[in-house]
Amino acid sequence: MNLTIISLFDFIGLGLGFLLTILIFSYLLGDNPFFRLAIHIFIGVSAAYVALITINNVLIPRLIIPLINGTQGERLLSLLLFIPGLFLLTKATPFRKAGNWSVAILVGIGAATAVGGAITGTLFPQILGTINSVDPSAYAISTSRWDQAINGFIIVLGTITTLIYFHFGTRETPGQSNERLPIIENISKIGKVFLAITFGALYAGVYLSSLAALVERLTFVWEFLNSIGFTLFST
Repeated sequence: MNLTIISLFDFIGLGLGFLLTILIFSYLLGDNPFFRLAIHIFIGVSAAYVALITINNVLIPRLIIPLINGTQGERLLSLLLFIPGLFLLTKATPFRKAGNWSVAILVGIGAATAVGGAITGTLFPQILGTINSVDPSAYAISTSRWDQAINGFIIVLGTITTLIYFHFGTRETPGQSNERLPIIENISKIGKVFLAITFGALYAGVYLSSLAALVERLTFVWEFLNSIGFTLFST
C-alpha cells in the first residue's frame, strides 16, 4: 500500500513537471496563455516560498519570539525594529509617505552592503591578484619564468587598461568639444578589447548553463514519455 501511494505521488509530481515543461516550451510558438500560466505559477510559488522563508527565519525567531520570551533588552531591540517595519507597510496604503524614512533606511543599508561587498569581494581581490601575478613566489615551482612573465603581463595590462577605459576626464580646449587625451583614448581601446573578451566569456558561460538546463529538461521529457510507454505496454 505504501509503495502504491509513493508511486502515485511520484507519478503526479512527474506529470506536473512534464506539463509545466511543455507549457514553457510552448513559447517557441509565440507568446500564448499557456506560457503565461506557467510563468504566473512560477512567480506565485517563488513569492510564497520567499514569504515562508521570511516568516520562519526572520519574523518569528527575530521579532515574535524575542517580544514574547526575550529579555528586556531583546524586547526593546525587537520593538525598535518592528516600528520601521510597521511604517513600511503604509507604502501599500494612502498614507504611503509615512513609510519613506523606512525605505530610505533599507536603501541606505542595501547600498552600503553592496559597496562593501564590491570593495572586499571584487576590488581588493583584483588588486591582490594583479600584485601576485608579478610575484614569482606566488607561482608553482613547475611554472616556467616565461609563463610567469606572460601571465603577469596580461593580467597587469588588462587591469590597467580596463581601469583607464572608465576614466572619463577630459581636457578643455577653447572652441572645441571636450575630448580625452589621445594617450588615454588609445589605451582605452586596449581596455575595450579586454572588456569584450570578458563579456564574451560571461555570455558563453550563461549560454552553456542555459543549454545544460535545456538538455536536462529534454532528457526529463524523454524519460517521462518512456516511463509512460513502459507502464502502458507492461499492463
